[in-house]
This record gives sequence, structure tokens and C-alpha cells, in this order.
Amino acid sequence: MVACTHAGTVRGRVFNNNRTVIVIMIRTFEGITPVIAASTYIDEAAVVIGNVTIGEHSSVWPTVVIRGDVNTISIGDRTSIQDGSVLHVNHDADDNPGGDPLTIGSDVTVGHKVMLHGCTIQDHCLIGMSSTVLDKAVVESHTMIGAGSLVSPGKVLESGYLYMGMPARQVRKLTDEELAYIDYAAQFYARLKEKHRVTDD
Repeated sequence: MVACTHAGTVRGRVFNNNRTVIVIMIRTFEGITPVIAASTYIDEAAVVIGNVTIGEHSSVWPTVVIRGDVNTISIGDRTSIQDGSVLHVNHDADDNPGGDPLTIGSDVTVGHKVMLHGCTIQDHCLIGMSSTVLDKAVVESHTMIGAGSLVSPGKVLESGYLYMGMPARQVRKLTDEELAYIDYAAQFYARLKEKHRVTDD
């Protein structure tokens, strides 16, 4: 792991009017800087703030916001956070001691425009596009959430099942093909981010 040692990772872009726009992707908050593995790809249009840890060979895609300002956010290895997703947490309070950190395991694919807030996503999961997982919910390993689903606060999704709906309900056991696809998706994005790293260089 490597931590940024300055306020942000800065990349300049020059547009047709010769105006340079400075993009600050990785930001320190109250003296805490995100700790991001050197092998992880952070798109220049994403923002990562504060008390955030991201493991090896993960990827954070355009317009993602990961805001660890009032609690911790931990993301494992080979996990993909796709375009437009928002990750946030709850602060420590008298009625919520310790608050709600956000923990995402390894080999997880978080689809486009997903909202994850103060919840736990264990290893080998796929979170469908435009889904929302709320405070204190737990998504156990080897679970798939269908697109557009809402996981209510405190709900536990049992390992090995497909969940869909608003609120999300257990639909059926995952097939062997679906379980294999969860791992395939994680490996695919771990490879794809390497092509983007080369393009950016």
C-alpha cells in the first residue's frame, strides 16, 4: 500500500481555450489521506476523500465518489467500483455509537450508479446497477443483487442467493454459472484497468 503524501493527486488538462483545469482526485481530510495500493487504478474523474483504504488491483471508475470524512471506508483487492457510484458512511453519535463504517471485501463488482452507505459487502459479490445498500446491512459472500434493488437498513443477505426488488428479497439460489460469473467479473475488471493505466500514461 502507498499513501498520498500531499493534499491530492493532481492532473492538469488543457482545453481549446487554453485554460488548464486542475483535477484533485485524492484528497486529505482533517490530516487523513487515503491509502491506495500502487496496483489500483483511480480514474482522474473520480474523487477519493479522507479515511479510505483500497487494496491491490482494484479499480475506481469515472465520477465515483468515495467520501471517508466521518468514518472509515475499506475496499479489498480486485474490487471494481463502477461509474457514478457513491460510497459514504455514518458518524459516531450518542444514538449510534461508533457510527457506520463502510466495508467492501475482495473480488466484488459494484455496478454503475450504486449507492453504498455504512454497510458491509463481503467477498465475491456482485451489486447490480443503480442498487442501494443502506446502513448496517450485511451482504454475505457469494451473493448477487439484481439491478435497481434496495437493501433496507440492517438487513442481512444470506450467502449464495440472488436478491432483487425494492425492498430486496431473496429470489433463489445462485447457479454454478452465476457464482463463476461473479469471479469472472472481478478478474475482468482487474485486467481492464491495466489497459486504462497504459492509456493514461
